[in-house]
Order: sequence, then C-alpha cells, then structure tokens
Amino acid sequence: MRKRSVSSARGVRVAGSGRRTPRKIDFSDIAESSPEQLKAMRRVGRPPLGDEPRQLIAIRVDPGVLDQFRKEARRRRVGYQTLINEVLARHVRKDVA
Repeated sequence: MRKRSVSSARGVRVAGSGRRTPRKIDFSDIAESSPEQLKAMRRVGRPPLGDEPRQLIAIRVDPGVLDQFRKEARRRRVGYQTLINEVLARHVRKDVA
C-alpha cells in the first residue's frame, strides 16, 4: 500500500480536523478616502501596453521552445513574453487572418 503524502489534497490534514472560522477585522476606525486622495493613489501592477491591457493566460510550452525564446529575447534585449507575443501576432496577421 502506498504511503500518502502529507501535502496531498486527498490526505488527512495534520493540523486538526476542526472547522476554522476566519477572524473578523474591524475596519471602522479607518477614515473614508476623499476623491482627491483616490485620484492621487498610484495604480498597483504592470502598466497596460497599448490601447488595451494584455490578458493573462497560462499555456504549456515545451522546455526547449521556451529556452530558445528566452535566449533570443536576451539577445534582442526584450522580455521573452514580449517576444512570444510578437511572434504570435505576426503569425496571426500573416497566416490566420
């Protein structure tokens, strides 16, 4: 019989089986932000490139393909994701559309 991993999603939790309730945080002492304060706050995260922000996706790529994109991106001094986007956009314009 196989031994179950402690971190397995199917395994029994080690830290106890009791139901845990999240602690409630009291936000009542925090003042409301004024429209001027909200306007002055900076946006968190990467700035959008172009007219629309890019969409975050997850894809699986062969390790050798990814390695080649990373090497070429370093040679061109651009990000490898930017290079992948350029190659895909060029392919779509030329062969798909």
